[in-house]
Amino acid sequence: MRAPFVAGTFLLAGLAALAVGAGAREEGAPPALQAEDRGVHLDLKVEAVDGKGIREGADVAVRFRISDEATGTPLPGLYPAAWMDPVGAGEVANTGDCTRKVEAFLGGSLFSRPAVDLNAYYVLALNADSTITVVDPLFGFGGTKLLAMVDLRSPGQDWVLTRDATHLLVSLPDSDRLAVVEAAAWKVTKELEAGPRPGRLALQPDGAYLWVALDGPGGGSGVAAVDLQTLRVAARIATGAGPHDLVVSDDSRFVFVTNRGAGTASVIDVARLARLHDVPVGPAPVSIAYSPLAKAAYVADEKTGRITAVSPSRREPAAVLQARPGLGQLRFAPGGRLGFVVDPGHDLIHIFDAASNRVVQTGEMQDGPDQVTFSGDLAYVRHRGSEIVLMIPLSQVGQEGKPIPVVDFPAGQNPAGRMSRPSPADSIVRAPGATAVLVANPADKAIYYYKEGTAAPMGSFVNYGREPRAVLVVDRSLKERSPGSYETVARLGQPGRYQAALFLDSPRTVRCFDFEVAADPEAAERRRQELPLVVEPKLERTTLRMGETLPLRYRLLDPRTLQPKEDLQDVGVLVVLGSGTWHRRLGARALGGGLYEADLTPPAAGSYTVSVECPSQKLPYHLAPQVVLRVTEEPPKPSP
Repeated sequence: MRAPFVAGTFLLAGLAALAVGAGAREEGAPPALQAEDRGVHLDLKVEAVDGKGIREGADVAVRFRISDEATGTPLPGLYPAAWMDPVGAGEVANTGDCTRKVEAFLGGSLFSRPAVDLNAYYVLALNADSTITVVDPLFGFGGTKLLAMVDLRSPGQDWVLTRDATHLLVSLPDSDRLAVVEAAAWKVTKELEAGPRPGRLALQPDGAYLWVALDGPGGGSGVAAVDLQTLRVAARIATGAGPHDLVVSDDSRFVFVTNRGAGTASVIDVARLARLHDVPVGPAPVSIAYSPLAKAAYVADEKTGRITAVSPSRREPAAVLQARPGLGQLRFAPGGRLGFVVDPGHDLIHIFDAASNRVVQTGEMQDGPDQVTFSGDLAYVRHRGSEIVLMIPLSQVGQEGKPIPVVDFPAGQNPAGRMSRPSPADSIVRAPGATAVLVANPADKAIYYYKEGTAAPMGSFVNYGREPRAVLVVDRSLKERSPGSYETVARLGQPGRYQAALFLDSPRTVRCFDFEVAADPEAAERRRQELPLVVEPKLERTTLRMGETLPLRYRLLDPRTLQPKEDLQDVGVLVVLGSGTWHRRLGARALGGGLYEADLTPPAAGSYTVSVECPSQKLPYHLAPQVVLRVTEEPPKPSP
């Protein structure tokens, strides 16, 4: 499930033979963020998003430019993999250390995870209880991959990820609030009182406003506009009685809101933050979608079976299409020409053409089809009464009168559309870097991974006992923003010297670049106050020979007084080989003055990560600073 650089290409053999030393800087020279290797020119830029410098805890834009060394021509269409990780004093960029580091990262061992993975994507599940699960699917299926469990004030109804993927906004109708989740820490950092019973959410394509449907009674029914720069409610606009569905035009100029209780659709002018007019669309409008081709929103009415086109410039319907009563969700396929409308009560799906405003095809779908989502080539249809997901090839529909071709696959053991608390959010979404989708099955309490062209899901992962009503992907991987320029945004960890490691499968290239992450005094003070102990590594060196013994020495201080912590009896040191194939827990002895020491004799060459713990002081290994040791294959010299 990785991006294409990994799919079928865990090609570690031969990495060591690469000429990674070609063009390497001399040890001690200024950091080089450019390199040439086998005719490929690599250029790395790491810049703070806020312009305040590369420092701990900062969000940074990471940009690799890859071009032909001879001509300078950008090399598009590549799938680079990259990671950023702290390095020890003995490590040098563009040596065998870089190759070993990349081998370990590509291997996906839990013991060799980088500080920052620039290839990662996360899968989020909106659960029936008041939680969101965040999992990392990159280590295969079946193991533990829970990264975070986000606690909400009440169950979420709908959610939207901001364009820069820094915040997730979740509507909480039972609490009359909108939760703002910081996507780096996966914590609720703010709650907005958007209005009564916030439900459906819609993000403007330009990212300026988030629109929130308010399904409260009386005058509380309408929409709210949230300014995403300030994360404040910019306006509340009354419309007809709800419940509501809503959609934004592709140019971000208009918002269209259905008012089920009033039988209308309201058109809102975004520039003025005001309602323009209402258009009659039927007694029970249930779903709305926008066609960029027709420059109109289309509304499905449940009771009459009418599909009404709403233009922002007209107070009357621009067109009316007739289908069968019982309509449900309406969605447009990519391109905005073909609209798909499900009829769960009569087991039907209708396809209409927005260019001619005609229903061109109707097909039978068993077991209550209730949701449609799309990949680039297929429409996926979920059902209330079956675990079978139907797929409709988009290239084979749109011709009037012809049958709708379908293929299918089982998405679990129970009906995928069966859930204790319905949500309008998608339960089938595309997986990054592949022609594949993720399917949430609430009754199975699992999420399935299906690759297009196969007969069944290729894998699944459990949702930790919770009912996933919707699924969302947060993609943090490198993407080609312009020809030959591959970029992403990441958050840095603690200060120190880092290496950015780059791997290209074709043309085969491995490179490491050194850069410094400055300390943030305020962050350091906060961290010191939060830690149960201040840990100061006191290792005499970080490079040694295989078989040689090195004392691993640490000073432990009280975080409030900075006085030494004496005579602790449970100080331990954890040593992990970078490949994850060897680790040891060593007991440390007290030397006095807050110093503690354990002896390490490494059994093999490679990079080792060293950390310290003290259970009596509530200091676990993962909170203590890590030290990286480099062990060479040269055996220790014999004693004279």
